[in-house]
Amino acid sequence: MSECTHNCSTCGENCGERQQPQSLLKEHHPKARIGKVYGIVSGKGGVGKSMTTSQLAVTMRRRGYEVGVMDADVTGPSIPKAFGIRGQAVGTKDGLLPMESRTGIQVMSTNLLLANETDPVIWRGPVIAGVVQQFWTDVLWNCEFLFVDMPPGTGDVSLSVFQSIPLDGIIIVASPQELVSMVVEKAVKMAEMMEVPIVGIVENMSYLLCPDCGKKLRLFGEGKTAEAAARHNLPVLAEMPIDPALAALVDAGNIEAFEGSWLDAAADILESR
Repeated sequence: MSECTHNCSTCGENCGERQQPQSLLKEHHPKARIGKVYGIVSGKGGVGKSMTTSQLAVTMRRRGYEVGVMDADVTGPSIPKAFGIRGQAVGTKDGLLPMESRTGIQVMSTNLLLANETDPVIWRGPVIAGVVQQFWTDVLWNCEFLFVDMPPGTGDVSLSVFQSIPLDGIIIVASPQELVSMVVEKAVKMAEMMEVPIVGIVENMSYLLCPDCGKKLRLFGEGKTAEAAARHNLPVLAEMPIDPALAALVDAGNIEAFEGSWLDAAADILESR
């Protein structure tokens, strides 16, 4: 018998030294209380993951649940801005405390750890991935629903979240353009490889509601999301509009005042899971 190289990928099934793959999942802080965990993902940037995450968190909070948002988009954090949260998070001897919005939504983000919220985060991938893991292992969450606002694409941080955090499912966010098929395909394949359930797809920027006649103006043409969803037997959870009033609320840090029931169907599904 040849000497063991400890590289199990090169040995036979009957090798006595062969090791089973080890789980990379991390335990959350022992004093934290976390219910269901959902990642909000997309295969590309600029489609509205943070907007969807924020509105979904507000929707579940309005239904009476304790809700948290983990901002895993470390180099482009926008969740604190949407909720009007400023300042620096503090810790105790037990762990790091999430900051709370006006209505009690718990938030943790790199922007809440920086001396200045406009300071750039110029870190390499492994460091960023480590920070996201710490948001899971070191933060004293107390929530029934925790939403993870993922970075765009399928890189280091996304992989780290999938491997280290026990997600109950993901919601894919897409836009109506033709490119959506490829974007959805990437997100679906990554979820399948990581064996994470897909709750469904949210199409953002689906239409603009005409203020005069109320007609839905499809600025990007008829969306392709439904076709992409059908190919993977996934439900379309919502078609969210382009809403200037909503953008103004985000700029003002007042996303919790948004009016709209676009994500009610998605919230119904999360409640029933």
